[in-house]
Amino acid sequence: MTLSIGMITTDTTDAEGLAAWWAQQTGAEIAETNDGWFVIVRGGGLPVWLAFQKVEEVTAGKNRLHLDLTTTDLDAEVDRLLDAGATLVARRGDEHFRWATLADPHGNEFCVSGQHA
Repeated sequence: MTLSIGMITTDTTDAEGLAAWWAQQTGAEIAETNDGWFVIVRGGGLPVWLAFQKVEEVTAGKNRLHLDLTTTDLDAEVDRLLDAGATLVARRGDEHFRWATLADPHGNEFCVSGQHA
C-alpha cells in the first residue's frame, strides 16, 4: 500500500476569506465552499488541493507544517505577495540558494524560494 497527498488543510477562523486569498495567489479557484466550514481550492499552479477548515480558535504558535513554494523570480514574487497582504518573516539563504519566509493574512507561515538546479 502507498500513500499520496490528497490535499493540504489549514485550520482558520475564516475559511472562505483565507481560501480566496490563496486561490488568488496561486491562480487557482474555489471548488467547494460547504457553507464556509470547509473550503477547497484547486487548479492553477497547485499540484494538490488546498483546504481551509473553519475552527473556533486558531492554534497558538508557529504552524508545524508549511508550504514550500518555488518561483523563477524570487524578489518579484515576494514583492507581489507582500502587496497582496502577506507579511515578511525573514529573507534567508546565500548566493547559492535563497528563500523568504512569509505569513499569509492569518499568520500561517510559508516559504518561497528561487528555483534551483
